[in-house]
Amino acid sequence: MSPATTKAVLAQHAAPRTRTVDEHMFTVERRGFAAATFRLQLFTASGLRPVVVVTQTDREGASLVNAAESYAAAVWQQVCPDQSEPPIWIQRQLLSSGNHDRFALVTFAQATPFTLSGPTWSAITAAELTHLVGTAVDARRGGGYVPRPPEPDYEPRYRTVWTITLPRPHPFRADACMPAGIGWSRRLARQLAPRRQARACCWYHRGDWHRVCATAIRLVHRAQRDQVAACDIAEFVHEAAEAEGVTGWELDALDALVCPEDGIQLSMFAGDRRRSYINGQHKSQAMLDAGVRRTIVVDWITLPPLAE
Repeated sequence: MSPATTKAVLAQHAAPRTRTVDEHMFTVERRGFAAATFRLQLFTASGLRPVVVVTQTDREGASLVNAAESYAAAVWQQVCPDQSEPPIWIQRQLLSSGNHDRFALVTFAQATPFTLSGPTWSAITAAELTHLVGTAVDARRGGGYVPRPPEPDYEPRYRTVWTITLPRPHPFRADACMPAGIGWSRRLARQLAPRRQARACCWYHRGDWHRVCATAIRLVHRAQRDQVAACDIAEFVHEAAEAEGVTGWELDALDALVCPEDGIQLSMFAGDRRRSYINGQHKSQAMLDAGVRRTIVVDWITLPPLAE
């Protein structure tokens, strides 16, 4: 969403509202998936389109980014079903790394009753959100948050892989420029004739993944050589890249690659040797499209329990 479009949406709908719902453990059931939770704050006023602000931490089910359509549709149906349009959707994803915790306005390309598709995101400030609803919004997860039972302790492990060996991606929400993965013939062709030019179709094709991956590999290796703690490597890479003058899209892409929660993560199907994606399908496809040779993958290693 362009800044001009964002400002137009905010200007069109800004008006005083009252917070009428504050549910700290709003739950969405999705068939085939574990139930997801997030905090839901609903701001309403007579004759105005409702505004929903949702906040979620790590490990509450599918993220607000990956399931925006399902979550917004569920809230529309359950909280304000009498509205002909979905509520204005504002989300804040709180990652343990502290990255990407800004408010974002999400708009949908298509909306039929309780079905949404084509989300786009645009960062907004707390001041802009306050102006939109006419009152201050609590940005915290909320005191009523009930964490899930603790899982075993995990630690990220970074490794360098040949990009051409990555599993076949199946990106969603990007049919125009990322259709149905990328096969071996196309992978090999891109390796022989790499592409570096940016494209305007989507964020993932907007910059040079060759430079981003080379920077990530070099700085991750430096962090490992200097014995930086695994949980601190993402911050180390970000600060080192900034010191080298990396800015803009390249810095954001570097963060998305080395942040443990955002990076390329692979799993195995039970009972066979095929790999699947936990995260990173869009980044992987963009790298394969560009003919990037090597990249960084994040594995999660279970730590042994501490001796008492």
